[in-house]
Amino acid sequence: MGQAERTAPESTQSIAVPDRLVSRVERRLPRTDFESPEAYVAYVLEEVLAQVESETDGDYEQVDGAEVEDRLKSLGYLD
Repeated sequence: MGQAERTAPESTQSIAVPDRLVSRVERRLPRTDFESPEAYVAYVLEEVLAQVESETDGDYEQVDGAEVEDRLKSLGYLD
């Protein structure tokens, strides 16, 4: 990510977060370089989403139900 991307303001939306999570974030904040709970949560979400997306990209293939049924019949699992 370039310097311009880090400093450019982004549009935002509000999301309700349980108080227990907000408390955990606020307790961790002093041990981080983040200036606000929002910045910390945004970073964590980016990291988690990047990991999930990298694990699932290309691994999911749309399967036709009829093909699955035909294959199961040929293997003797369906009549």
